[in-house]
Amino acid sequence: MKSKILVGLQFFIIFLMILPLGMPTTHPYIGITVGVIGVIIGLLAIKEHKSGNFNVRPDIKENCELVTTGIYAYIRHPMYLSVLVMMFGAVIIYFTYYELTLYIFLIITLLIKMIYEEGLWKCHNPNYDAYITKTKRLIPFVF
Repeated sequence: MKSKILVGLQFFIIFLMILPLGMPTTHPYIGITVGVIGVIIGLLAIKEHKSGNFNVRPDIKENCELVTTGIYAYIRHPMYLSVLVMMFGAVIIYFTYYELTLYIFLIITLLIKMIYEEGLWKCHNPNYDAYITKTKRLIPFVF
């Protein structure tokens, strides 16, 4: 139930963020470029998954394997990074304090989701603790 609430909240915030309530900036290409970088990060993450391994919810699927190759060799949550980078592009394009506030709520929601997912992985896979020591959570070599 917790995972459904977190995913629902995440998508609700994203929906609110993409509503064009603010005036586009005079430099929308910067926001679009940032958004495309986010898409590329997401595609790199999806590329590393085996068929049926990917899950939008933080719940661990049956017979799910821990992915530690490609982008996952550097960060544990590249899909969350992808979402954050893409939505930062939206913040750049439609900059308002409303948009920035929603982005902060999105960061908080995804951090809670990451911590919840990591707790599940620790219970599901004994190798996860070793994986944590070799990677960062969200930003390579930083966090």
